[in-house]
Amino acid sequence: MKLYYTPGACSLAPHIVALEAGLTLELEAVDLDTGKTSAGADFKSVNPKGYVPALVLDDGRVLTEGPAIMQYIADLVPGAALAPAAGTFERYQLQEWLAFINSEVHKAFSPLFNPTAPEALRAFLLGALQRRYTYLDERLQSRAFLMGHAFTVADVYLFVVTTWAGYVQLDLDGYRNVQAFQARVGARPAVRAAMAAEGLAG
Repeated sequence: MKLYYTPGACSLAPHIVALEAGLTLELEAVDLDTGKTSAGADFKSVNPKGYVPALVLDDGRVLTEGPAIMQYIADLVPGAALAPAAGTFERYQLQEWLAFINSEVHKAFSPLFNPTAPEALRAFLLGALQRRYTYLDERLQSRAFLMGHAFTVADVYLFVVTTWAGYVQLDLDGYRNVQAFQARVGARPAVRAAMAAEGLAG
């Protein structure tokens, strides 16, 4: 399988999940400004949406959208216990977390990377993120991970998007449980290996 990624982007999450599952992916970087891959291909020929991640399976089929890719990889190696079994209530709880991170956290971060974003929009989004992190900090007060003691793909996703806080001037100093969570997840060997492979500081 080949993962199309951009260093430090949300594609880092399925990269980490694959390593947590013991899988080795072929990696191909994408320059989102030019739309070209490191091999010189037009990335839109792989994913017409034009953004990462995209996972190309060995049979040529393509899967896009990080939450779907992470669940797919987790299900390939159920013994890694990165996602509850399909059909269980816990699986729907996992999907609840993935939906929350995707729509309420990830998508609030994204416009903040645009240097032309109006200051009023930036203030609005930073305020929204602070409210979301207040909720997350409360949920992480008595648990190691989002779903309790079990480490799942949702934790990977939250870790990755939270690493963006410093780039957009989101102050997380008041969220001690979130900070402890980041340190806990960031210390995992698979996380460190994926970040190193993408040339990111661990």
